[in-house]
Amino acid sequence: MPDSLANLPIWGIIVIVVLALFDAVMKVIAMWKSARNNHLVWFIFIAIFNTVGILPIVYLVLHRKKEIPNAE
Repeated sequence: MPDSLANLPIWGIIVIVVLALFDAVMKVIAMWKSARNNHLVWFIFIAIFNTVGILPIVYLVLHRKKEIPNAE
């Protein structure tokens, strides 16, 4: 078990950075959309709980806009 980040292999640091960036991007997108849709409970849960992007993805999937098919 490494004692610090300095002892991690480079691939380990890359994985941590990618996961942190992914979580941050998903959290910002989901919080922005939940605020625009007046979903206060979702906004608070996404802000409080760190789920490595899982909770923001759940929100985005459940509350995506349905596409209207083109009437031809």
